[in-house]
Amino acid sequence: MEDKKVEPGPYVTLDNFLCEWEQRNGVIAGLRVVSAAKVCGAAYESPSVKRLRLLVADKDFSFKAGQWVDFFIPGVSVVGGFSICSSPRLLEQERMIDLAVKYTNHPPALWIHNQCTLDSEVAVRVGGEFFFDPQPADTSRNLVLIAGGVGINPLLSILRHSADLHRAQADKGSGYEMGTVKLFYSAKNTSELLFKKNILDLVNEFPEKIACSLHVTKQTTQISAELKPYITEGRITEKEIRDHISKETLFYICGPPPMTDFFSKQLENSHVPKEHICFEKWW
Repeated sequence: MEDKKVEPGPYVTLDNFLCEWEQRNGVIAGLRVVSAAKVCGAAYESPSVKRLRLLVADKDFSFKAGQWVDFFIPGVSVVGGFSICSSPRLLEQERMIDLAVKYTNHPPALWIHNQCTLDSEVAVRVGGEFFFDPQPADTSRNLVLIAGGVGINPLLSILRHSADLHRAQADKGSGYEMGTVKLFYSAKNTSELLFKKNILDLVNEFPEKIACSLHVTKQTTQISAELKPYITEGRITEKEIRDHISKETLFYICGPPPMTDFFSKQLENSHVPKEHICFEKWW
């Protein structure tokens, strides 16, 4: 996501920050588009990616699987933009969301990696038109998710939401009838394949519904026996994606712009309707 600049100000507390931001951006009094959040967990998903768990107590805060948040840090004049990688159900049940942030020189990412601590106070605001949010009566769809690098974040949220829909269907026999999900995910090497265990856990829980193909482009070490059945060395190919085209399938793509452009164009050339191709670029 692209960082956004706001005018620097003396943001001493989170309340001051929110008040100042809302005044500067003409927010209507009483309309809380920005919600306070507190850091309640942190861990490294790879040498360069840190996962944050945020507690968002505001009951008016909600999101759809695949969306991102504007990330406001008191004292930092640049507003970050990070995709949510957890499922909406985690927020509904525990009032928590997860973000996974790659180390860069942008001030919000630097703060997350170098200064953020447990109980740090921040603020978040949901945005984005890249999401999967089917309603119970909607037509059943299959999903193909195509991720590159940290582009896995919104697609993991969609994958987790799909698993929640499968569980609800199995438990209650009602709700949205989820189709199959195939994840194609490419990274430089296996250490940069984020959330490997989470993904494989879902594949093993729903072996007939969820599948994954993990790609590595610059692997230099031996691949573990556990991962090997799922790993392909080399980039995701056009043919792999084309084999999954059907009128019931929706395609979600998130990764570097050249990758996103390539696959969205290939799908269009294969006569996939534009409304069945959703993509989000990160840079």
